[in-house]
Amino acid sequence: MMETKTPKVNEVNEFLEIASDFEDPLEVIRESLSNSYDAGAESVTISIKSRPDGSKIVIEDDGQGMSESDLESFFDLGNSTKNDPEIDSIGYKGHGTKIFYKSEKIVVDSARDGTNIHAEMDRPWEKLNNRTLPEYEVAKRTTTSDGTRIEVTGFKSGRGFSPESLTYNKIEHYLKWKTLAGSTKYHFHPDEFREMEIVVELDDEIDDSQDKLVTNNKLEFPSEQLNPGDGQYPESRMCKHYGPHTIDVEAENGDTTQLEIVGMVGGKETRDELPTYGRHSTQFGIWLAKDHIKVERLNEAISHDNEFIHFFFIANSQDIELSANREKIRNKSSAIYQAIEEDLNYFLSKIAADPWFKDYLQQRRVAELNRKAKSQQKSIEEREAIVTERTRFEPSNQTEVMLGLERSNRQGAKPTITVEDFDLGADVNALVEQNDRLYGCSVHQELTDHFEADKPLESISKIVCWEIGDQDKLREYARNGYHGGSVEFDLENNRIIYRNGTEYTVHVVEVSSRFE
Repeated sequence: MMETKTPKVNEVNEFLEIASDFEDPLEVIRESLSNSYDAGAESVTISIKSRPDGSKIVIEDDGQGMSESDLESFFDLGNSTKNDPEIDSIGYKGHGTKIFYKSEKIVVDSARDGTNIHAEMDRPWEKLNNRTLPEYEVAKRTTTSDGTRIEVTGFKSGRGFSPESLTYNKIEHYLKWKTLAGSTKYHFHPDEFREMEIVVELDDEIDDSQDKLVTNNKLEFPSEQLNPGDGQYPESRMCKHYGPHTIDVEAENGDTTQLEIVGMVGGKETRDELPTYGRHSTQFGIWLAKDHIKVERLNEAISHDNEFIHFFFIANSQDIELSANREKIRNKSSAIYQAIEEDLNYFLSKIAADPWFKDYLQQRRVAELNRKAKSQQKSIEEREAIVTERTRFEPSNQTEVMLGLERSNRQGAKPTITVEDFDLGADVNALVEQNDRLYGCSVHQELTDHFEADKPLESISKIVCWEIGDQDKLREYARNGYHGGSVEFDLENNRIIYRNGTEYTVHVVEVSSRFE
């Protein structure tokens, strides 16, 4: 006789796994904005405070507030009220709010229809890691206004959360790149779209550069400029908008979806006007989106003949399925996803065939050739005159910096650092040997050039430069952070300490000082 058994779920492990998927502390802001929008809020304020006993994040909105079942869904897993397909909401499994569990305390005050619900949960992350489901206490009282206030104390990200690492600039770029603050919905559904004011307030000890940040929930493109400009880079500010376009997509198995595409093609100066979060070169291309929020790039949709960096397109489909932390697409093997890829490839092939785009590329090529020709006009005699007139060795490019390093060795500078390999076009420009060990290096005339060029720190052991450069610029990077991490310049000991989940030490070789 067969016995029927039901699979069991380890609740603590499920909560831990879902919460652990969230690493970036700013994801607290992302989930809060989505919840506030779904609650019908017209305004939401996010305050980040630095406290001796840990950071405090407070989110307040003027939405309709939570019912008792909404509050249960906020704390529960898998019974979100967003499951109703008739409700225009972001997310649907109740995973997003589990990021709040990575904290020391959660306090929720939510008012709706004359009733305020107050809930507190103490030490949720500690309890989950001790294999105990955290509990929360609930109390009610009467009130005259609607809205929700969520207070998260001591948020725990995978690399630890220091509010001092945040700045208004970093948060604004994150909002526009990773949250509904960068929504493209208004292009396609202007009658349904609801604009929401987003206010961020940081303690002065975190960032005192402005009183607060005020923005909305729209991703707006730089203005069009169809004709080339003047100067050495005439194509740099050229820009053309495409869309909004809605494409009906049908898969081989009969599944259907709509693909809503809007975007632009533009030069570097145009792209610099857009907010970015992370390395500039990794932000542009073709983005797939759900809820009109960017998720993953699909740069394969662009022909290999065209560099993706010129493109910035967002293609939204509500039939894209996301991972628990909304960072990845889960259904890439599905028939509907394959159909989306195919239709997107075709759409972008038409963009690449646009005569305007071809003219933009031609302007870029001609300008590049002109710049090369101009740089090659310097004669040998002129270069000899420069060498003759200077009283000391002064490099004019990265190659000459390496020449100076070798020359310093010949003049007895210690320690001896020899160049074993040099590739100007690579991020890791050189391999140098010191004490029978090889080190990967980035090479610059000034140390500040490495950061101006937006190059990474994780992949190198040394930066070889002629001089340090403007130390005020370095202090600005130390204050504002770099590539999502913190950076410390210990120039007295010739080193840079970079923390971005892992701590890296990069040694600085100032070649000019080796001649002293």
